[in-house]
Amino acid sequence: QVQLVESGGGLVQAGGSLRLSCVASESIFSINAMGWYRQAPGKQRELVALITSGGSTNYADSVKGRFTISRGSARNTVYLQMNSLKPEDTAVYYCNADRRGLLRLGYAGDYWGQGTQVTVSS
Repeated sequence: QVQLVESGGGLVQAGGSLRLSCVASESIFSINAMGWYRQAPGKQRELVALITSGGSTNYADSVKGRFTISRGSARNTVYLQMNSLKPEDTAVYYCNADRRGLLRLGYAGDYWGQGTQVTVSS
């Protein structure tokens, strides 16, 4: 069982930046992949970015060039740096951990954090 705790959400104006953090209960290097999902009101949860245990990254087209997923120097932390934020980025952002290779295939892993709210005002 992997426990995940997100932080860093908040209210920001369009064009601003936020950095989300996800702290895992174990080393993320022992996990196949980590991802960030988001869910806006009335919409399905969508994958925003993922990073594999080998360090490869992938992004949704809507955030490419604006968001960066990375691992911290502490071996149990993943970040999502969000720049040039837009009102359409408003959502609850969730950290996801995958042990089974699902994230690389476009499916969510088994473990979720509680979510952190990001609100971008126009």
